[in-house]
Amino acid sequence: MTGDPAVAKELNPKSGESTEVSEPLWGQALVCLVFALLGAGLLWLVKVLAKWVVTLPWAPMQGPAKLVSSIPEPGLTIGAIALGGLIGLIAGILVKFSELSVTVSGTAVLLTRKGESKEYPRGDVAMAFRDGKQLVLLGHGTEELAREDCDQDRQRLADAFTGHGYAWAEEDPHKAEFQLWVADSSQLPAQAHALFKARQAFLKKPGSQDELQELRRDLQRLGLVVRDRNKSQYWRRLNG
Repeated sequence: MTGDPAVAKELNPKSGESTEVSEPLWGQALVCLVFALLGAGLLWLVKVLAKWVVTLPWAPMQGPAKLVSSIPEPGLTIGAIALGGLIGLIAGILVKFSELSVTVSGTAVLLTRKGESKEYPRGDVAMAFRDGKQLVLLGHGTEELAREDCDQDRQRLADAFTGHGYAWAEEDPHKAEFQLWVADSSQLPAQAHALFKARQAFLKKPGSQDELQELRRDLQRLGLVVRDRNKSQYWRRLNG
């Protein structure tokens, strides 16, 4: 193993084994530790602020501050650090759990996030590349089979795909074909504009990835590929 931020577990690709690109265990543990320390420090700071607030009769939140300050020491400090550390640890685990893991073999590409996996057969995947922070799998009709947020190392991903005989591009080969979506322009049918308008609304709402992906699939059924940049939508037509 190396000290890279992401690691590929290579199991002799030529023999048909798989290559998994994911965060090494030590890296995952480090992230969880950092979150735990941040959580502990934050609740310790809350304890200090609570003790200070009760000395200021005019300050808001007097009730909660007095409740916190009423807990005797050293129990207050130990409890604040322990609870903060636990909250931070859970947050770190959830962050790592939500990251994308990529497994490439001679027969398929497996993308796993939050314990859920989706497999893309080798024959369906024409090319793979990184578009910014997203991993994209293209089909033979230039359709996007997958577009997923991916923090794994670009070179490790490239090595995993090319090591199993997949085509890998350093950037989107259809990048120049994308154009900015303009509402109600004559270039697109009304049905497409309705979907773009719905996606634009979801782009402004945090946590709307599922809805955005579903609308992306609906647009692809109309022969359109969409990508997002700075809350704006860009589109191109399928070539196949």
